[in-house]
Amino acid sequence: MSVLVGKQAPDFTVPAVLGDGQIVDDFNLAQATKGKYAVLVFYPLDFTFVCPTELIALDHRMDEFTSRGVEVIAVSIDSHFTHNAWRNTPINEGGIGPVRYTMAADIAHSVVKDYDVEAEAPAVAYRGSFLIDRDGVVRHQVVNDLPLGRNLDELIRMVDALQFFEENGEVCPAGWTKGDAGMNASPEGVADYLSKKAEDL
Repeated sequence: MSVLVGKQAPDFTVPAVLGDGQIVDDFNLAQATKGKYAVLVFYPLDFTFVCPTELIALDHRMDEFTSRGVEVIAVSIDSHFTHNAWRNTPINEGGIGPVRYTMAADIAHSVVKDYDVEAEAPAVAYRGSFLIDRDGVVRHQVVNDLPLGRNLDELIRMVDALQFFEENGEVCPAGWTKGDAGMNASPEGVADYLSKKAEDL
């Protein structure tokens, strides 16, 4: 498994269904996210079981992502036509409804391979999550096995941590959440923080 943290996020151009329902043949990651933060959420397949719980939960958090300037893109190996059909199927009939983020169609499996999230058998995407900064650099990644649904709130926490670091220059200790104090990245900073917070860790 490749570690992409600290590296330029692999660019791609694939068909997609945009958040407004428009179908395009040439969605490009770099163009869509230029000057923005981005979250890539890989998932195995449309019309499955754990996947709709994640994708609906992701849609429920879109206001949180949008308010932080984050472009959200979901990626699977399904076609854009299948994505569109799933979006147009009501939730109570096994669909995900009109989610408000882009659903990219990695039919050729090139994106899952570039991000090294393709399972060997079946050849679908693991549940990979990637946070990309405004310069196109991957700053956070986590990959779950197929049966293990992810916590979408953790992705928001990581966006908050990255933005806090960029704005304040302080690092974010264990369990940090928005509104908490940061920590100076020095022996003195660690000692000061632990003298106040060690029991809370």
